Amino acid sequence: MLRKIMVTAAMLAAFGHAYAAVDVNTANEAALRGIKGIGPAKAKAILDERDAHGPFKDTTDLSKRVKGMGGHTVERLQAEGLAVGPAGSAAGAQAAASAQTKATPTTTAAANAQKGNATVVVKK
Repeated sequence: MLRKIMVTAAMLAAFGHAYAAVDVNTANEAALRGIKGIGPAKAKAILDERDAHGPFKDTTDLSKRVKGMGGHTVERLQAEGLAVGPAGSAAGAQAAASAQTKATPTTTAAANAQKGNATVVVKK
């Protein structure tokens, strides 16, 4: 029984790591290439742009500054685990998005404004 629990815990940890968000502002080339849809050339372009002009402010900034990354491409990469901002805020954004369905939008927006967080919810 203990063995089954340990195996289950190990599997959950492995799956959790596989779906962890990769922050475009702090990731190295290997981490960026770990995102499905980002190859060596695109990872190099992202890193070169970040080194030349500083961190990306948001997804729109990323799509404008990196050639070949339009809005749809960035949305697809976000679905694969790419994040703009710390990975912890991505988890916070997901929690805020789920809380937003339960709370009124003005309440959630006011709470995020006080915390200094910006939540972007993309509906497909």
